[in-house]
Amino acid sequence: MAGGRRALRHVIFQDALVAAHLNPAMKTFADRLRKAGKPHKFITMAGAWNRVNLSHTLCESRQKWTPSTV
Repeated sequence: MAGGRRALRHVIFQDALVAAHLNPAMKTFADRLRKAGKPHKFITMAGAWNRVNLSHTLCESRQKWTPSTV
């Protein structure tokens, strides 16, 4: 992926990688994709988009993140 804000993109991908290991909901999501035979880069991208969409939804609804939000 090229273009966009490089630093922000890097932070989002790092967040997705960490969340796939530490966040139970994201771990389940990543494991489901892994079982379906998706490549690592696809799983990382899907996790990043998932995190971006969650952040956007929280900002629009003016809510704070809680584990039950996921």
